Amino acid sequence: MALSQKRRKELRAIGHNLNPVVTVAGKGLSEAVLAELDRALEDHELIKVKLAIGDRDARKQISDDLLSASKSELIQSIGKILLIYRRAQEPGKKSNLQGH
Repeated sequence: MALSQKRRKELRAIGHNLNPVVTVAGKGLSEAVLAELDRALEDHELIKVKLAIGDRDARKQISDDLLSASKSELIQSIGKILLIYRRAQEPGKKSNLQGH
């Protein structure tokens, strides 16, 4: 799923105005969080995820696990916010990429 640098730049520009739709807190990646993450990616394709975890190493580990479990690609990481992308099976009207 390797994206070109040009496409990554386009996705970062689109993601700039997005708000986080999934939050991962102290309990980590529960089944409910993974289900919500999967639904959000299928609906929107490009989403922001907030990692409400203080420890930097733990945040990095959860970030890696989250990307692996969701089969998504990290577009950008700033502080506790991840911008991730996964192409939807059937992009719908909710997609953040409509018209892009």
